[in-house]
Amino acid sequence: MVSLNFRKKVSKAKVGKTADEKKGVILKHITATMAIFCLATFQQRTIEMEALDTSDTFSGDSIRCAIALEDDMYSRNLETGFSYEILREFAKTDNCKMTIVPERGNADYLDSLLLGKVDIVVLPYQDTAVSGITFSRPIDGKVMALKSGKLSHIREINLWLSHFQSSDEYTALLSRFNRYYDPHAKAEKGLKASTISPYDSLIKKYAAGLGWDWRMLAAVIYQESRFSINSYSYRGATGLMQVMPSTAEHYNISDLLDPEQNIMAGTSHLARLQKMFRNSDISAEEQIKFVLAAYNAGEGRIEDCRTFARAVNLDDTRWEDIVKAIPDMSKEETVREHGLKFGKFNGSETVRYVDNVMSHYEAFCMICPA
Repeated sequence: MVSLNFRKKVSKAKVGKTADEKKGVILKHITATMAIFCLATFQQRTIEMEALDTSDTFSGDSIRCAIALEDDMYSRNLETGFSYEILREFAKTDNCKMTIVPERGNADYLDSLLLGKVDIVVLPYQDTAVSGITFSRPIDGKVMALKSGKLSHIREINLWLSHFQSSDEYTALLSRFNRYYDPHAKAEKGLKASTISPYDSLIKKYAAGLGWDWRMLAAVIYQESRFSINSYSYRGATGLMQVMPSTAEHYNISDLLDPEQNIMAGTSHLARLQKMFRNSDISAEEQIKFVLAAYNAGEGRIEDCRTFARAVNLDDTRWEDIVKAIPDMSKEETVREHGLKFGKFNGSETVRYVDNVMSHYEAFCMICPA
């Protein structure tokens, strides 16, 4: 006969076992539910990411972009050059053909954007909303603006910017363009540098074709534009080497905003001038000054200078003698008496130009020894 106490113990044991079993079942349900929830969440997240993955949104397109930033010729940061490189990197990554133009005069590129004349405008970051315009995330104080309604396009740009800003290429771009390249300020402080411009590799490449010290070509570019690609003159000279459109056309150059095309056009012209003076009796040391003067004033003007220098018994093969002759060339009687082909010439600007380039070159040599 089983005692009552024993029955109670057995009963309690059965009850305890049942509770454990219930707990196990509940845990299984919870685990399964969580697994289903996590899977659903992952699938939903995948769907969202796929919706955001707009890679190649612009692929195959021809995109017209405008850089609406102020002239940075005398500023510390070369923002137009930086933005130009950003746009080119984006075009390369997204496999699209991109035409880039700088702001000129009072052109309102936001109006052009709304009218569909341009597809993207790079401009300074602004918090205020503009009706009909959508802005990208900021990158170094600038944004890309698109016409509203192109959601996949702005998503693609933002995703690319997010990725690019964490890359080594972005860090290198910041280093190239967010610095002051004044050679005289550095030379006065006795600073040394292996980099003297954002375009050292291009300058070295094209200086080699001229047979020049690359620092001399850098000095010319610094004098012309301070390494700013969006610099331009009232006469129409454009870009790094202030090339005239007619000169660019002569050398089959189509895009003077492009740093390489601009330097290619400028050095092609320098090579032609150098060849012209190389065939004269001017020494190699003096040739560079005559080439620089002709690049600034035109070869016809410099030939007039040499003609007049000979007429007044000055040495037409030495630049310092040409400098002595130039003041009288602004007089009408000089033109009549000596038959100067290009008329009066106030050559003070050209004299300063040659002096400045040579001064820049000396400073570059000090901060970046060969």
